[in-house]
Amino acid sequence: MLNLERERTEVDWANTWAGHTVGGLALRLARTQAELECLQRLRFQVFTQEMNAVFPDQHNGLDIDRFDPWCEHFMVTEPEENRVVGTYRLLTPENANKAGGYYSESEFDISALDALRPSLVEVGRSCIHPDYRNGSAIMMLWGGIAALTRVGGYRYLLGCASVSLRDDGVTAAEVWRVAQKSMQDNKHIPHVQPLNRYPVERLNSDLPARIPPLIKGYLKLGATICGEPAWDPDFNTADFPVLLDLEAMDERYKRHFGLV
Repeated sequence: MLNLERERTEVDWANTWAGHTVGGLALRLARTQAELECLQRLRFQVFTQEMNAVFPDQHNGLDIDRFDPWCEHFMVTEPEENRVVGTYRLLTPENANKAGGYYSESEFDISALDALRPSLVEVGRSCIHPDYRNGSAIMMLWGGIAALTRVGGYRYLLGCASVSLRDDGVTAAEVWRVAQKSMQDNKHIPHVQPLNRYPVERLNSDLPARIPPLIKGYLKLGATICGEPAWDPDFNTADFPVLLDLEAMDERYKRHFGLV
């Protein structure tokens, strides 16, 4: 259930993004239990069908975890079809304290980021319906995230970027190659440590592969992969820690999302 005791981000960010429409799609924050369940159902469908994720508890076809009640949940809808087509959730530092930490801490030791915590927002559980992956939905979600973090006065975004291992690690190997360069080029960025380290030395790096669109998008924004991947056995993925300093974001995207 939505937790009414969490710190809610009330307000004026909505003047810009709530009700924002692009190509027949609309963006808003989930504010009812029914809306949250629609998002959890979409997550379950995409994660189980595309990642073969195995959830410990099926929850009647919903993807639910203990952090959901403490998060703000963005939802992209197609009003004419009365359909939810995309979602992202955000966990502010205030609510992370109440929730007992960030989701990322179940996969990584992020103590190296302690100095950033007062301004660190975690993003995750990103999900777009397969029929709506032309870029509009994800850009709307990123716009909402930028607006909320701006209004809240936050600076950093942290998340886990999942890469499926169903191809024997071919794609993960390519991401790790890019990650190593990212960390080399950004030595000033603190590095986190995986709790259940995925053995990157075993990755199949001999075959060509493409970087997943979501990770490529993060890197274009100016994000940095800040550590080795963790293994998520439920999703059978290599999860890469990603950190974005909004002040260091690419200037084009700063202007696009109203951060300057």
